[in-house]
Amino acid sequence: MSTITTHILDTALGKPAAGVAVSLEQRCPEGWLPVVQGCTDRDGRIGDFTPTPLAPGHYRLTAEIGDYFAEGGRDALYVSAQIDFVIPATGSHFHLPFLISPWSWSTYRGS
Repeated sequence: MSTITTHILDTALGKPAAGVAVSLEQRCPEGWLPVVQGCTDRDGRIGDFTPTPLAPGHYRLTAEIGDYFAEGGRDALYVSAQIDFVIPATGSHFHLPFLISPWSWSTYRGS
């Protein structure tokens, strides 16, 4: 079983992205099923995003970055940023941060 945390940094401003809605879904035979939703705190983090460990499987983590930029009065190209990933059979902690700007975004596996 595994756990997920995330962190969103606004690289254009050099600060955490607070108030970003984030959702986690799991791929099932029926399609994508919601697992949990949250919102980044003032440090751009969602700490205990998955309070219960997740089973191995195919997941996607989606951050609604377009809303974040619109609230700040900034134009942006992307409406959302999405990390599509697989949790292997062996349990572990996955820290999946988003680095965002109005014109790009990226991710990596953090610690």
